[in-house]
Parts: sequence; structure tokens; C-alpha cells
Amino acid sequence: MSSRLHYEVLVTPGAPRAGAKTLPTGEPIVSSPVSTVLVYGEEEAVLIDPPFLDFQIAQVRDWVAASGKRVRYVFSTHGHGDHWFGTAALLPGFPGARVHATPGTIEVMHQQAVQGRARMWDLDFPGMIPPSPVLAEPVPEEGLLLEGEELRVIDVGHTDTDATSVLHVPSIGLVVAGDAVYNGVHQYVLEGADGGLRSWLSALDTIEGLAPAHVVAGHKNAELPDDPAAIASTRSYLRDVVRLLEQKPDARDFYEEMLRLHPDRLNPGPVWYGALGLLGS
Repeated sequence: MSSRLHYEVLVTPGAPRAGAKTLPTGEPIVSSPVSTVLVYGEEEAVLIDPPFLDFQIAQVRDWVAASGKRVRYVFSTHGHGDHWFGTAALLPGFPGARVHATPGTIEVMHQQAVQGRARMWDLDFPGMIPPSPVLAEPVPEEGLLLEGEELRVIDVGHTDTDATSVLHVPSIGLVVAGDAVYNGVHQYVLEGADGGLRSWLSALDTIEGLAPAHVVAGHKNAELPDDPAAIASTRSYLRDVVRLLEQKPDARDFYEEMLRLHPDRLNPGPVWYGALGLLGS
């Protein structure tokens, strides 16, 4: 029997970061586009990874309203603020919706809501992020059910940050991968030291083992399909990062080589500040 579930993706664009930080060319550093996903049935839906900037949140609000579906759950794949800071602003439009994440993600959320905002988010995007109380509760033991169909939450450990997860919808072969998979966008590797990159590579094996037909990356080029090949391209990118770091280049050489190896990816910002963080200025 065919599934009654379907999914759609809204990719909201990034915004320039405030302050004096720029790319080596002098161009502004811009946040990456964010993928928000709606998995829906005949009447109800699950909203995955709400974005964080006011203009992005407004786009998601209108998009969900146009769907005509009642949001039953809001789920975030990981604790980075750009995948959940908009939750509280969106909830008034979703009466009765429950907010869920894994316990590890919730722990990271608490750090992001206080230290993360004070040290980075509100400095880089002043006046653009709404209040972001941590509203998520742990995913119930029975998991998430949408109109009788199972949505499986799978812990995948450290990927581009700690305690990340993916949402697997077996009935339609869908994996909402959060930032464990990127698709046509440069990857955030700043938190990849001390075994983080190896852990991320292991997480990709886990996702690949689900044999998905569709993989939605947390940061993607909106023009690209949700092709499972994004798993392999994410792996290839990480292997290039590992290989280059072993050569101990300076930050500028690392940046230029990654752009040469991956010329079609959007948004070089994460390459530059990742290089500075991992290799020094």
C-alpha cells in the first residue's frame, strides 16, 4: 500500500553577518541557506528545523499556512540556533503542536540560547533573531506518529556539531538529515577537531545504511534535488578537509584549495572561518 505521507522543502536564503569579519576578498560573510521541511499527510504535518532570522521565519509561517495542514509536531535535528531559534515565534500559528528533539540536542540548545546568542548569533545578526526559549521536550519512547505512520528519530552523534540526529520516514524513503548532510553548500567544519570529522564520516555511513530515496540536507542549494548522492559528496568534502588539515597549511591556502576542489558549492564563508578556527590566522 502506498504511503499517505509527502514532503516539501522550503530553502530560505542567508543574510550578511554584521561586524568586521569578511572573506579574504573583502566580501561580507553570509549565513548559509537553511532547509525547513514539512512532512505531511491528509490533514496533519511535522515541521522540521525552523529557521532563525525574522524574515526567514515569516516565509516559513506563510508557507505552512498555505499548505492548509495542521502542524502536530515541530522537530529540530540538532542544536545549532539556525535550525530552531524561530520555534517560539512560529508556535502561535500551530495550536496544540508539541516541540521535540533528542536529549543531546536539547542540551546543545540550552548552550546556544544563552552563550551562543551572546557570543555569536546576536553579534552577527543584531535585531534579527526573536526570543528563543528552549521549548523542546525529548522525543517520546514510542517515537513520532503522523496519521498512523512512523517517523524514526535516529541519533548520529557528532556531525557538524555535537549530539545531532536525523528524521527517517521509512514509508516514503525520506531522511531529513539536518547538518549531517550538505548539498551544494560549503560545509561547516569549525567544530570538527578532536575526532569530530571522523565521527561525522561514521554518521554518513549510518545514514547511507538506511538506503533512502530522498535526503534533505540542512543547508542546500535550492536548485538541487534531494538526491541521496549528497551523502557521498558530503563524505568526499570531509575527506578533502581531513587530507588538507594533515598537511598543516595556513588558513588562506586551505581556503583557496577547498574552493578550487569544490567550485560549485555556495557560500564560502564557513570555509574561511573554519580555516581560521582550525588553523589560526
